Amino acid sequence: MIPNREEILKVVTFKTSRSGGKGGQNVNKVSSKVELIFNLESSEYLSDEEKLIIKTKLENRLDSEGLLHIISQEDRSQLLNKEKTVAKLIDLLKRSLVVQIKRKPTKIPKAVIQKRLKNKSVNAERKESRKKPGFD
Repeated sequence: MIPNREEILKVVTFKTSRSGGKGGQNVNKVSSKVELIFNLESSEYLSDEEKLIIKTKLENRLDSEGLLHIISQEDRSQLLNKEKTVAKLIDLLKRSLVVQIKRKPTKIPKAVIQKRLKNKSVNAERKESRKKPGFD
């Protein structure tokens, strides 16, 4: 079950710092960069199997303690960046819990095989007719 925004806000911690980029003097004064830290193991709204799936799919994004870090610094507002990190986390959890259906290879139809062989023989005849006759 994917958690909603309120459930996520109870479990995650936020770190703020000054970000670079656009903003002029605002960048030097305001801590608008937001880092969301999500502890996968302490989340009670995810089942153990869901945690395992998320852990395997996001293993390269988790740090050594099993924490997921999401950073946003696009906006000049700390509040907007906080909202973006929460939205990114929800999207990441949704995408990692989607189970892909295994693809079944289809059999090549007989008509397709026959058409390919017919085209091969037509092409061979065309090239054969271009040759000069031999005097053997």
